[in-house]
Amino acid sequence: MNDDVRNIVLGVIAAGLSAAIGWLARTYLWKRRLRRKQAFFGLPDNSESLLVVNRDAGGTELTVMRHDVFALLELSALIKDCNANAQVVAHDAAQQGFGERTEFCVGGPASNRRMAAHLHSLLPGIRVNVDAEPGPDRGAFQIGSERYRLEAGKSEYVLLARLTAGRRDGARPVFLFCGQRAITNQAATRYLARNHERLARKHGNHTFVLLLKVVNSQAYGPDVVELVADVTRAAQEPLPAPAPAPTRTSHRAKP
Repeated sequence: MNDDVRNIVLGVIAAGLSAAIGWLARTYLWKRRLRRKQAFFGLPDNSESLLVVNRDAGGTELTVMRHDVFALLELSALIKDCNANAQVVAHDAAQQGFGERTEFCVGGPASNRRMAAHLHSLLPGIRVNVDAEPGPDRGAFQIGSERYRLEAGKSEYVLLARLTAGRRDGARPVFLFCGQRAITNQAATRYLARNHERLARKHGNHTFVLLLKVVNSQAYGPDVVELVADVTRAAQEPLPAPAPAPTRTSHRAKP
């Protein structure tokens, strides 16, 4: 074998080794990224999850609104990326315990009984005004001592939460998408899909509750979302008791 042939053979071998090493490195990084994503969502390979859907607050039948359907599609893509499976179940038919399967619960407490139960049991520091009568506080969030009112189409709020509630090791999380309108639920699922890696780095696999604001949805739809605050601590503490009404003392003139 002369020198030219030897150099060609060595070059081919070197190129093959480089390609193999590069492929192994990319595969390792991809698998590590997938495992981190699966851990954050509580979705190992071939696991089962629940998509809990609400109903239109204006009706008595199970009628999922258009933007909530889009929210479910966003979540379905995340679940598929984790090599997991999803079951869609109505809010009043989801009667399993907490932590058995990863749960994605969509909709406010006025239209989703499961959401109302989660807020009551796990987030006592949050109250949502569910009055049917029109008024300035209809749909408003109270978180601790702060109140966030709805301005339809202009300024709307949604809660994005990952809850573990300190349960046993291996328990699956519950994700809440509790918005003042259906379009805000979609905005929260899209925010999670775009930012789950950053959220996982910041919060790990622990509980967090974020308050998001959807800006000018009548023009931008669910795409312009601002993080208002991390309200995890306030959401987990009971609401402050209302201040007692002042006592009125009557003064009588002395005879």
